[in-house]
Amino acid sequence: MIGSFRGGIGFEVETAVTDSTVDDSSEESPSRASYLIEGRRVTVLDLFDAGLLAQGTRLTFRRKRSGMAHTAQVTEDGRIELNDGRRFKSPSTAAAAASGRGPFDGWTAWELDDGTLLDVLRQKLLDTVAEQPSSGGLVAEGAANRHTWLKGARKQADSGAPITLTVRDLLDWWGLSRRGYLATAQVSAELANHGLSTVPDFTAVGLDGRVALTGPSVDTEDEKETTAGRAATGQEAATEGEEMRMTGAPGPVTSDEEAEDDEGEPIQGQTVGNLPSALRGVESVSSSASFEEAFTRMRLNGYSQLPVLNGPRNLQGAVTWESIALARYTDTDASFSRAIVKAHAVSYADHLIDVLPFLEQFGFLLVKDQTNRIAGIITVADVAAEYGATARPFLLIGVLDRQLRRVISEGLDLADVIALCDPEGIRRLTSFKQLSYGDYQQVLSSQRQWDRLGWPLDRKAFTDRLNALREVRNELMHFNDKDKVGDAAIPMLRNMIELLREYGG
Repeated sequence: MIGSFRGGIGFEVETAVTDSTVDDSSEESPSRASYLIEGRRVTVLDLFDAGLLAQGTRLTFRRKRSGMAHTAQVTEDGRIELNDGRRFKSPSTAAAAASGRGPFDGWTAWELDDGTLLDVLRQKLLDTVAEQPSSGGLVAEGAANRHTWLKGARKQADSGAPITLTVRDLLDWWGLSRRGYLATAQVSAELANHGLSTVPDFTAVGLDGRVALTGPSVDTEDEKETTAGRAATGQEAATEGEEMRMTGAPGPVTSDEEAEDDEGEPIQGQTVGNLPSALRGVESVSSSASFEEAFTRMRLNGYSQLPVLNGPRNLQGAVTWESIALARYTDTDASFSRAIVKAHAVSYADHLIDVLPFLEQFGFLLVKDQTNRIAGIITVADVAAEYGATARPFLLIGVLDRQLRRVISEGLDLADVIALCDPEGIRRLTSFKQLSYGDYQQVLSSQRQWDRLGWPLDRKAFTDRLNALREVRNELMHFNDKDKVGDAAIPMLRNMIELLREYGG
């Protein structure tokens, strides 16, 4: 669970990004812990509460290319109110709503009358929190070091020389070795607080994939002009629905109602880019190739198909053993172009579940990276292996759940269990079948109930292992096992199941 140490980051940071709570006896100030440990996103309300914004403060969003200016004001509850009365917690959502388009980085879009950006106030707040005296614990030291590093990364991004590093090295700054559900949320939040994004999205590629820490996204108008420029030079332009996805990038406003979700909340689920072959590179031939060249390359590499590319972004199709045989069978003098069949490309950031129909249709898919280059290929075998790897620990989790319920239902009194798990009767528990995994932990953490089982085992070691397996269970249930924690946990699951069978009867 715990990754390597950097700047004193270790177990405490991992604890902060799980469901565990921070020790009430900690001497850390609440504000410092809130921003630098819990990793939540700074809001306009935070600026309001810190006295950096006042009720009625006017905000202006000036469009760089069109010259249009949208105005708003800060409300008494720390929201941004547009001239039409709509209120938003998120600056980015407010900017998109004001302009009728998006996405925008609202923190660098809205400015005060003196030209100060909301982003500047956000950084001032973070700096103030980081400078507060603390108890000097490992958590505070690690968070402060990370704050300094993120500030430096933002400076480099703004200067046009962004830091590039592997996803593994990025996670190391948080003392993490994998991308769990809550861990990913913390990393995304702290990156967003410093106006940083990862390109490609650090959640959508493998641990050893490289990402760049880039600054706030540019005005959508500028993006469209850049895209048009690429198209004019003959390069493949991304469609509006295929815009580059970046950590922390807000989505467009689709209605007048305020979106209550945090901007840029990480979407969980396995993506194409997390498959090993997706961004590993691709062997290809051009449309002017010969049958002999295609044949040789396919035999040397053991491939069943080859993409046909006239440039890294210009996909012409593919040739397969079947298409070659059919072309030659139809006409022994056929040109190579007769063997080229249609091929389909997907984005590295697409979710696996969404591309399965195309994979079923074509048998293989080409994968585009964040620049729309064809960067890899996935096959039915790749996806089958991926879902097979997820299924094994998933099935064992089901067995573990049933075993825990069995030993509790057969060894303990239902009334006592309900008194522990639902003391106020809110959940209206009436049977052991209604218990959750958290309930199992609650019951077995009780020394009184543990003694009633009469097991010659150490309760703390047992419940610590249950807690570790709970985190594995959460990742699997969120279909977010990007880094194969489930595979690593298979021996742990099997050992726990065998132990329960032995002592549970």
